[in-house]
Amino acid sequence: MCGFANAEGGTLHIGRNDRGVVVGLTDAKKLLVDLPNQVRDILGILVDVNLRREAGLEFIEIRVEPYPHPISYRGHYYRRSGSTLQELKGAALDRFLLRRQGRTWDGVPLPGVKVADLSGAAIRRFRELARTSGRLDPADLRASKAALIQKLQLTDGRYLKRAAVLLFHEDPEKFVTGAFVKIGFFRSESDLAYHDTLHGDLFTQTARTIDLVRTKYLKAAIAYEGIQRIERYPVPDAALREAVLNALVHRDYAVGAPVQIRVYEDRLTLWNPCVLPDGWTVRNLLGAHPSTPFNPAIANVFFRAGEIETWGRGIQRIIAACKEAGTPRPRLRLEPNGLWLEFPYAPEYLKAMASGPPPVTPEVTPEVGRLLSAFTGEHSRRELQDRLGLQDDDHMRIAYIMAALTAGLIEMTLPDKPNSRLQKYRLTAKGRSGLASLAKS
Repeated sequence: MCGFANAEGGTLHIGRNDRGVVVGLTDAKKLLVDLPNQVRDILGILVDVNLRREAGLEFIEIRVEPYPHPISYRGHYYRRSGSTLQELKGAALDRFLLRRQGRTWDGVPLPGVKVADLSGAAIRRFRELARTSGRLDPADLRASKAALIQKLQLTDGRYLKRAAVLLFHEDPEKFVTGAFVKIGFFRSESDLAYHDTLHGDLFTQTARTIDLVRTKYLKAAIAYEGIQRIERYPVPDAALREAVLNALVHRDYAVGAPVQIRVYEDRLTLWNPCVLPDGWTVRNLLGAHPSTPFNPAIANVFFRAGEIETWGRGIQRIIAACKEAGTPRPRLRLEPNGLWLEFPYAPEYLKAMASGPPPVTPEVTPEVGRLLSAFTGEHSRRELQDRLGLQDDDHMRIAYIMAALTAGLIEMTLPDKPNSRLQKYRLTAKGRSGLASLAKS
């Protein structure tokens, strides 16, 4: 009955066997009188107790309504979910009690920390982002630190909310265990090659995580289109950014485990201890759904900074970014302790990485690009130098002529006589293709 009251309500029958068949009661009338009083005394709730008959036998029906406030049975809290009864403990109990009070974890006041303790650098970074996004009144952005924090609804009376510490304290782990990000590169599930941990306020964690994954953990497949070097990463930047933001903004910070990113040769996985709204499954996340942030105070500040939207489209944006980049659709897996988001790498990417990078071609420098644009046929070095308006002979020879020759973009008309006074230069087929690519860009 405690479990029913803490969930959606329910009905309990006394006098049926495990197959649901009525077997009758010998003391039905006594139970009819005693049960309402015992439930009231022990649980503090009122239940509807009725005497029913079926096939000539009596049984008791107890109807329990859902209660808006927490109900405990001798100091323990239970909740009915489907056909199972669960005792609520730890973070689950914390979430349940807060929800019953109409509060969220990030909105709870936190004694022992003041506005003066918040990082000035973190708040300045927020002001810059919010100024660019235009989602906060300019007058509020010019206000004092204390006034800005209050405008962002990060105070509860004379206390700061937990969200303020996560957003703007330089070391939120002093107050919230596990408020950091862990990244590792794995050769296999059990073979960790190297790893990093990222700390600081949430804006710092977000920026540093995205940058470090991109520059250290993801390898680009390199190709050339004409003379232009093309780098293709296995996870699109937009999808990676959205995934990291979703994990840090919407995770359950009552759980003392950090957000974890595992990078393998063939995939990237991201785990965070998130909690979906009651009754939600992965199917709800993949479909159209309203925005129901687990940490509304944190989400509001990231929205004001222009970092996220508030339309419940995070997963859809990740999928769309992967589709646009031509990478495989990401996979979602919900487990009792959190949510896994996996980015499998495209077969083309894995094939390119297995075959190794193509022969290295020097990139087109601005000098070489100018040189290619000066050609209209065959030209001597002096003609080209005059066309480019250059005075330094050595600079012309090294930065322009030699660089273009090494890249195979130009060739000598007299290759057997490189020092001939009659020597001229012309574009190669590769040079003409490169010039066309530069014209398009």
